[in-house]
Amino acid sequence: MTDTPTPSAMSSTPASSHPTAADGGAAGAGHALLALERFLPYRLSVLSNRVSQSIARAYADRFAIGITEWRVLAVLGRHPGLSANGVAERTAMDKVAVSRALARLLERDLIRREIDGEDRRRSVLQLSEAGYAIYDEVVPVARACERTLMTHLDAQEAEQLDRLLAKLEAGMRGLADAVEASAEGMPGEPAGTQTTD
Repeated sequence: MTDTPTPSAMSSTPASSHPTAADGGAAGAGHALLALERFLPYRLSVLSNRVSQSIARAYADRFAIGITEWRVLAVLGRHPGLSANGVAERTAMDKVAVSRALARLLERDLIRREIDGEDRRRSVLQLSEAGYAIYDEVVPVARACERTLMTHLDAQEAEQLDRLLAKLEAGMRGLADAVEASAEGMPGEPAGTQTTD
């Protein structure tokens, strides 16, 4: 893996020495470089997707549910009594995707919707007995996947990873503001790229 050149180095080197697609860099000179193999959000996303797909083998065909539905079941298994918005917040998934998953799970009687005992204007969600039956079978598989993944770390590394993830999660609070501030200085959409739905 080659070192990613710094902006100053890129500006002072000839075009022929710019990173190419073959060595993991940009394919053409003069364009922004995003080395995905070192870009933390990308690496976390790919790792998460691969783990989710591994766990999905335990339920996708057998129970005819997808990753989104399983995440909803997993959250409600751990935090029963959430509202639909609460589920979306806990899963960090798009509200529309969560809403569709909830509709499918409700249709199959894997979850049930009830009126909140403390606020009758609010509805809350619970796993049904059928939902718990799936949850109880998939959880051991999910834990086994986690154990297998963690065998690559010793006890000290596992504790350090937990602390680092907690720091990153805490840092998410200011991420949206930072991205918004960075986006304010970006140029508008190039002419001719606007599309209509």
